[in-house]
Amino acid sequence: FNKRQGVGIVITCSAPQSRDDSHLQTTDQFSRDNMRIGATVPNFKAESTQGPLDFYEWQGDSWVVLFSHPADFTPVCTTELGRIAVSNPKFVQRNVKLLALSCDKLQDHTDWVNDIKSYCLDIPGEFPYPIVSDETRDLAVMLDMLDEENKDNPDTAMTVRALYIISPDHKMRLSMIYPTSTGRNVEEILRVIDSLQLCDRLKVVATPASWTPGEKVMILPHVKDEELPSLFPKGVDKVSMPSGKVYVRTTTDY
Repeated sequence: FNKRQGVGIVITCSAPQSRDDSHLQTTDQFSRDNMRIGATVPNFKAESTQGPLDFYEWQGDSWVVLFSHPADFTPVCTTELGRIAVSNPKFVQRNVKLLALSCDKLQDHTDWVNDIKSYCLDIPGEFPYPIVSDETRDLAVMLDMLDEENKDNPDTAMTVRALYIISPDHKMRLSMIYPTSTGRNVEEILRVIDSLQLCDRLKVVATPASWTPGEKVMILPHVKDEELPSLFPKGVDKVSMPSGKVYVRTTTDY
């Protein structure tokens, strides 16, 4: 195991072992492999606005939306963290915990939260989720949250708007990477969570473009026609195509 320690952060992750150093993965390659869909997100410990945090222990049996922002006390980030905080009850309904991260100081996070609450007047009660302080940028590197231009400048590099959805088994299920100029859409985050959880539950469907809960889902091609009545007793629609191939089969029976 390779343990990297910084101020307030301990990262524990597996590393390849070889007598020939030329076969070792670079940090960049390790980060990319780490954060691919289906990979296991490594555990880490860090300081946050809600105290010391051990990621796996904190996650428990919940889903997690782990997201980074470029900097505290900036306008777009204020709107993002504010709107996500306002929507926290919707995430709770879906068994999802929220975790923000940037390379700012912990005290800056704490002070900035007051500004976010002042700007977004509809945040009820205490700020609902922790913000991790990653001053050393160790986590930002491990989680592949730095853009290409800044990744080699550890003193000034800021995190991009990376967002990862992690299932209770610590698997990376979805990633969204936005540039610093573009704020994220909370409704889209909720939509993809609904899709992931539905497809995990049924395992024989996928959600089409722009799908929202209640609308038709697509039945996967490997499902045989003779299986459809038992799987979807309320019915399946089959779409005729010019090719003559029947591969678009939809249902609202879920």
